[in-house]
Amino acid sequence: MQMKNREWNLGFLLATVLLATTACKPDYPACETDKDCKSKEFCVARKCQQCRDSNDCGEGRECSNGKCNVITNYCRDASQCPAGAVCVGNRCRACQADTECPAGSICNAGVCGRAQCMKDDDCAQDQDCVRGRCQGSTRSTGGPPCPLESVYFGFNVSSLTKDATTALSNNAACLKKTGRSIDLVGHADPRGTTEYNMALSDRRAQSARDYLRRAGIDSNRLKPVPRGNLDATGTDEASWAKDRRVDSEWK
Repeated sequence: MQMKNREWNLGFLLATVLLATTACKPDYPACETDKDCKSKEFCVARKCQQCRDSNDCGEGRECSNGKCNVITNYCRDASQCPAGAVCVGNRCRACQADTECPAGSICNAGVCGRAQCMKDDDCAQDQDCVRGRCQGSTRSTGGPPCPLESVYFGFNVSSLTKDATTALSNNAACLKKTGRSIDLVGHADPRGTTEYNMALSDRRAQSARDYLRRAGIDSNRLKPVPRGNLDATGTDEASWAKDRRVDSEWK
């Protein structure tokens, strides 16, 4: 009889422990350890989720809010990007400088393309090689028909000041004396991201182009060329002000 009581007590104790263990297990997706989660899930901050960081996700995916999401425009190299795009930081995007393009090609309006030339000898006798493109040489025409003024902008804006409209009005008068075209080369100071400054310099070039169009210059003669902060040399406000400009260059 005593033996049976001991067996009964032992069985009761085991059943109590099992019941207590089962009752204490948290409800999914709550968890205490990875064992409380589904296969290939992790217990992070007491919650089951697909990943702890991007290392738990496969190639081309990143961990965001505990889930593995597809990375937009992911790439290993430029061969996985659309034609003319570049692969930077495992992302396909438009080029921002000639140096991002393969050898023998140039960045034109965000797209890498084959350069027309590498030196002046690659162009016709009356042309020069300018940033990979054959353009009419000022040497064969006796120099620019008249001087063109640079246009300057305030910090982080593309709107024209009174001084800017005066300079552009003078440029319009100059352009009406010839049929030659110009590049409107937009610039920005070095503050801000490369992407933002490229877009800002493009807006500045477009503002100058719009003014000249309203002044009677054919839009086909005006080509905006954004350069962002690629040519910036300023180190303080006085010199940064000179970086924020649009240059008009004869083609």
